[in-house]
Amino acid sequence: MFANRVDAGRQLARKLADLRGQNVVVLGLPRGGVPVAYQVAAALRAPLDVIIVRKLGLPEQPELGMGAIGEDGVRVLNPRVISLAGVSTDELAEVEESERVVLSGRARWLRGDRPAEGFAGRTAVIVDDGIATGSTVRAACEVARARGAARVVLAVPVAPADLIEPLRRVADAVVCVRTPSRLSSISQWYADFTPTSDDEVHELLVRAAAHRVSPTAPAGTRRAGGLPGRDEEVAIPLGDWSLAGHLTLPPDATGLVLFAHGSGSSRHSSRNRYVALILNQAGLGTLLFDLLTPGEAADRANVFDIELLAERLTGVSAWAHDQPWGHDLSIGWFGASTGAGAALWAAAEPHAGVAAIVSRGGRPDLAARRLPAVTAPTLLIVGGLDTQVLALNRAAQAELRCPSELVVVPGATHLFEEPGTLTAAARHAESWFTTHLRHVARAGRTPG
Repeated sequence: MFANRVDAGRQLARKLADLRGQNVVVLGLPRGGVPVAYQVAAALRAPLDVIIVRKLGLPEQPELGMGAIGEDGVRVLNPRVISLAGVSTDELAEVEESERVVLSGRARWLRGDRPAEGFAGRTAVIVDDGIATGSTVRAACEVARARGAARVVLAVPVAPADLIEPLRRVADAVVCVRTPSRLSSISQWYADFTPTSDDEVHELLVRAAAHRVSPTAPAGTRRAGGLPGRDEEVAIPLGDWSLAGHLTLPPDATGLVLFAHGSGSSRHSSRNRYVALILNQAGLGTLLFDLLTPGEAADRANVFDIELLAERLTGVSAWAHDQPWGHDLSIGWFGASTGAGAALWAAAEPHAGVAAIVSRGGRPDLAARRLPAVTAPTLLIVGGLDTQVLALNRAAQAELRCPSELVVVPGATHLFEEPGTLTAAARHAESWFTTHLRHVARAGRTPG
């Protein structure tokens, strides 16, 4: 499974690496294809745009397509369907006129004032989050070719195996990460398949246009005059061992958030990776790492050793601050479940060096006796249906002497598995960190 569309986009980008340096334009199909395309465009260092197509449905059977339209007046028709259905020229024109109004409106909203990317003479890489029947991507390929693309590459994370060959009739190449023999729905291949909104599409296009290098660009890429971005696996040395982690730094990052995962989880947590994406898009760096070595994790006692986990978090923070890319970054900690307890335990140290803390479904009670000593602004996020943990967090907030807030996400249980609840938690975390880390970055060094 893919963790989410970001993970899918990164995996897909690796299969398209040979296109880097070529005259490429990456085209995401709104809405769900755009977060995937964003990662592809970043990896290829290519411009990102949307390709908007509208099906032309039969007047009496709108679900049955007789063609498709795209921007610049492009129209692709199926003469056989039109003839068999007896559609007149006037009827065709009426359907097309109606669909063009919708197409034009969506294009204006998604792009704003930015002009559409030209296709002529370029390789058009058309990206969606998956293919079920293939009708939309077929239309997109035909529209791209009609708009002058020299080559059309269809790229998706997942598609049924029996569709690959038929799709090669409309695309010059079809690139797919997973090709199952049966695919009942695209969502079954994603741990998180939260719907993408028009607002999110618009935001990704704005960010892509502003940077031309993604917030999750490969190590060493940069904007003119800015600090380089990084997206890489790291080994964090601590004494006689090292911890595995994944570092993502947007160009000109305004802060760095370290993730302390809960019991039974790791740096591969799909939920934490999703939250990290939201923070990356807001210009914040993230470091997801394993608090324990594989051997240590095998001993369940270590998983609940809050003092040990807190020591590791403090050690990784010190390591990050000592790196050339970390010298001037204020640091925040994001903790989930027992990881939140470890973060609060560590934050009580006089020289913790943490500027802000966010706890998601956390166990602050595990650091109860140290809570009054925490000085970093702390946000506690709890699901409304996670009643036991909610009570623990309310009690913990009463013990905190630092600036703090308790946010309850309605309808969420402990793992925030319900639709939209993880996104809500991530947005609260984004707001907290961007406010407090940027404030510290402007004022000087982190507290302590």
